[in-house]
Amino acid sequence: MAEAFLGVDVGTGSARAGLFDRDGRLLASAKRPIRLWREDPDVFEQSSDDIWRAICDSVREALASADLCREDVRGLGFDATCSLVVLDRGGQPLTVSASGDDARNVIVWMDHRALDQTARINATGHPVLRYVGGKISPEMETPKLLWLKERLPKTYRQAGHFFDLADFLSFRATGSLARSVCTLTCKWTYLAHERRFDADYFRAIGLDDLAEEGFARIGTEVVDIATPLGQGLTEAAAAELGLLPGTPVGAPLIDAHAGGVGTVGGATGTGSAADPTEELAFIMGTSSCTMTLTREPAFVDGVWGPYHGAMIPGFWLLEGGQSAYGAALDYLVQLHPAYPAAETAARAAGLAVLDYLERRAIEMAGSLEEAAFLGADLTVVPEFLGNRSPEADPHARGAICGLTLASSEESLVRLFVATLSALCYGTCQIVEANRAKGLKLGTIVASGGAARSALLRRLLADATGLSVALPETGEPVLLGSAMVGAVAGGAYRDLRDAAGKMCRAGDVLTPALGAVADFHAAKFETYRLLQRCERETRAIMAPYSKR
Repeated sequence: MAEAFLGVDVGTGSARAGLFDRDGRLLASAKRPIRLWREDPDVFEQSSDDIWRAICDSVREALASADLCREDVRGLGFDATCSLVVLDRGGQPLTVSASGDDARNVIVWMDHRALDQTARINATGHPVLRYVGGKISPEMETPKLLWLKERLPKTYRQAGHFFDLADFLSFRATGSLARSVCTLTCKWTYLAHERRFDADYFRAIGLDDLAEEGFARIGTEVVDIATPLGQGLTEAAAAELGLLPGTPVGAPLIDAHAGGVGTVGGATGTGSAADPTEELAFIMGTSSCTMTLTREPAFVDGVWGPYHGAMIPGFWLLEGGQSAYGAALDYLVQLHPAYPAAETAARAAGLAVLDYLERRAIEMAGSLEEAAFLGADLTVVPEFLGNRSPEADPHARGAICGLTLASSEESLVRLFVATLSALCYGTCQIVEANRAKGLKLGTIVASGGAARSALLRRLLADATGLSVALPETGEPVLLGSAMVGAVAGGAYRDLRDAAGKMCRAGDVLTPALGAVADFHAAKFETYRLLQRCERETRAIMAPYSKR
């Protein structure tokens, strides 16, 4: 009988399933789109039923593609975005939408409707905020809960369960109400190092009722990552997924954290396991996340954490990131007048449009190393969804300097390269903030779809001055969730043990020196200058904003 472990990843735009063998090799994968409602620039909603259907279809397809039987799947792990799911007391969807549609019961992670609530929470200066980098983000759950209480009080009163999306998936699969230490610590202000919520914090911010209820609606049982939940898959969930009832399901991960699990601490070229404290996991997607592990707690302003045991057992986690990453790149290149023609040319060449632009950039520059110079005359600050780290400023906005009336494909390529570089400079600021607190960073281990870009990896290494490694697997996020399933199924003792067997390092780029390094140093200075200008112009116009 074959042996496989299933990882399920729910991102912003799709649900994916991946089957891996005991050595971490991908056997098959499949994905389905999920629906996203966008009401205005700040409101993003989804449906938990729609997400579950996409998962079931993906799992069934992956199982068929791998030519495996349901009995071959020995464990399952979920990961998902840190979106808020609301259910009534019977476990049915309950609206979070002004539309009143109960199908729209998920406030997506990137939803910024709770900016006012976020500001008021931060104004309390409560000591709990020390464990989220000093300021809570509107991407986290307590501001969203406070918004629901104030703006949709009927939903708030009728709610029986508030879940992080990953915990909802494990609940739907097993019936267990246990929450993962990953989700609650990173997004709900659970103090994992003390194994408790701080009731005084909830009272101080206006969520006193949750404290008085003993936190029953947000989680009273908190378990370590990969802990087997309930009795495994229920009969109903197994039938929907096409799997065996009782299949072990491990306590889940946030999607970026699954990428970290599937990335750091893996086997090196010598066969030994890498020290995870010497690697910075960098997960690129719609947004980006940086994951740094330490053996002792480290407090970095504007970087979330430190969180104990929230990614790898026994380590503290610092989580940085950029709220708009792939989303910022897509948005900017699609604004350019040459984009439709480039899209047509890419289709004719059998390439995705961003891959086509990368190929054109290398052709124009003559090499990967020289491509950075194509963006010399354009400075971009792509903070369209605010600055997550290290400023923790959700009101920050994007800015571009150097635009002309040029409408050629060449000018689009230059904008593409300038934006890639700008994303790397945002990462530089997170690296600088970590280093200022004494963290020793050696290698960036990059994962996510954008990490497959040789140009982006080259720019990242040269801009940060750090080596950039690529995991051997092309699907480190799915692998991280499959590792949760492997631990839950008893194949490995814990995630650290699984990493040494299932993760392996791939290609490594070292940073360039000389003229290239000098160029990035100068360009980084222009980035910071334009960033400061955006802050100053916003402050000048603040009295007139949104009148």
